[in-house]
This record gives sequence, structure tokens and C-alpha cells, in this order.
Amino acid sequence: MSDILISAKDLDALSQSEAVVFIDTRNPDAYAAGHIPGAVNIHEIFTYLATSTPEGIAELKSKFAKAFGDAGLSGAEMAVLYEQSMNSGFGQSCRGYYILSLLGYPNIKVLHGGLDAWAAAGLPLSSEVSKPVAKTFPIDPAGAGILIDAKMMLSALGDSSIAIVDVRDVDEWIADSSSPYGKDFCPRKGRIPGARWLEWYRMMKPTAEGPRFKSKDEILAECATVGVTPDTPVYLYCFKGARASNTFLALKNAGIKDVRMYFGSWNEWSRDAGLPIESGTPFSKAA
Repeated sequence: MSDILISAKDLDALSQSEAVVFIDTRNPDAYAAGHIPGAVNIHEIFTYLATSTPEGIAELKSKFAKAFGDAGLSGAEMAVLYEQSMNSGFGQSCRGYYILSLLGYPNIKVLHGGLDAWAAAGLPLSSEVSKPVAKTFPIDPAGAGILIDAKMMLSALGDSSIAIVDVRDVDEWIADSSSPYGKDFCPRKGRIPGARWLEWYRMMKPTAEGPRFKSKDEILAECATVGVTPDTPVYLYCFKGARASNTFLALKNAGIKDVRMYFGSWNEWSRDAGLPIESGTPFSKAA
């Protein structure tokens, strides 16, 4: 899994010889308490709620193109995203990876193990607020294919060739809660009809160094339990595209060829009464 994920020691060595922009996705208080020297804090990578209307997608792209440009990304630098640890930020560093991929950025890494791994390796931390030189961020439309909107998701219902994969926590999957932020945060509880459940935590495992992504073969084995092979088109969703970004990274690294995300996810789907849902406790994890 070396293409996207990078270890703390490898990252430290690489940053000595290459132009790297570190992006800290944690909340501002955590950033202020200590971060990788030179890192820029963009917590909105995690908090921003996107919609999949044409206007919503345009706003998402323009907002983050400006944020990443202000952080110093011009296309020539490697973007490295991190959170505290791989299971403590609901996939927020991976959400940054997904957004950068959507914008077509050419060189992206995620720090495997997050800031915890950096600190455990004895590498330095700083409390100094970074002041990067703003650059012009290049949007490449080629990245747009990894995003699906509500209409595309709706058209996939009943198409047995596409695996709609719900990666939310169990209480959301069984329609007991509408979100990670409270049971009634959204107006409806349930699932997109025909979805298969592959909880995002299953992409990772505990190690002596902390939570890490599973190996390629382990992730493919997890996918096989819900009928997903490397050739299966996969449409992912969660609540707002953070946990699903964690799974997106895992599946791409494991060699699943066609992985896309419904970035509006349950936050958007549940608020449109015209879109169908399944509710109650499902009888099976797989469709």
C-alpha cells in the first residue's frame, strides 16, 4: 500500500529532498497544541457538508481549490494529509485525499498512522502557525469521474452489476440513528435500497504502533464478504463522505478498479423525501 500511504520515517526522509506541503486536517485546537513543522491547518476538509447538485459540486471545487492554493499547492509539490490516528478522525485525512483526487491533483500522500505515528517515530512537532506562500491551484477535470451525484446513485438502484456500499457505523446501518452526530440529526433513518454493508473500521486493524490499514489481500477478503471483486464497480457512501473516503483509499490501494463516491451521502439523501430508503433492521449484510 505504498502508492498513497506513507510511513512517518519515509515521509521525513522524502521531505528532505522534495517540496512537500503538509496539511493538518484536525481541529484548530489540536493543531495549535502541536503539529508537523510547516503544516497548514485546513479543518474544513472534515467539516464541510457538500451537496451533489451542479451548484454544490462547483462550490466544493472552487472552495477547496482556493484553500489548497492558499496552503501552497501549485501542482509541483507533494500534498501530504494527516489526522491524529487512522481511526480517531472519521477518515478526515482520507477525505482530503479524496477531495484532492476529485480536483485532479497529481501527487498526494496520506501519513499512515497520522500524527501519532510521526510523534512515535521521535520526529519534531511545532506550535508555530504556518504562513505559506499562496499558489494558484490547478484543477484537472479528469478527476471528476470519482464523484457520483444523487441522480447517478438513484439510477444505480436495481443494477446488480454495481455494488452500492454503505460504510457507516452499525447503528446507522440498522436505521437506529441518522448520523454520527445524533440519532435525529437527519430527518430520516435507514439505508439506500440494495446497499451492502462494509463498515469502514473493517479496512483497518490494531498493531503495536496503533491502527493501520489492512494489507491488500486482507482488504480484498473483506470486500469478498459483500460480493465485491477487483472488477466490481463500487459506489460508496457514508454520512458526509469522510468514512467513505477511508474506504475509498483502501479499495483503490487494494486494486479495486472502479471506485466512486456519492459525496453528498446520507446527509443529502435522507433530506430529499422523494428519494427511496430502506429502514428497519436488515436481514443480511449483503444485498
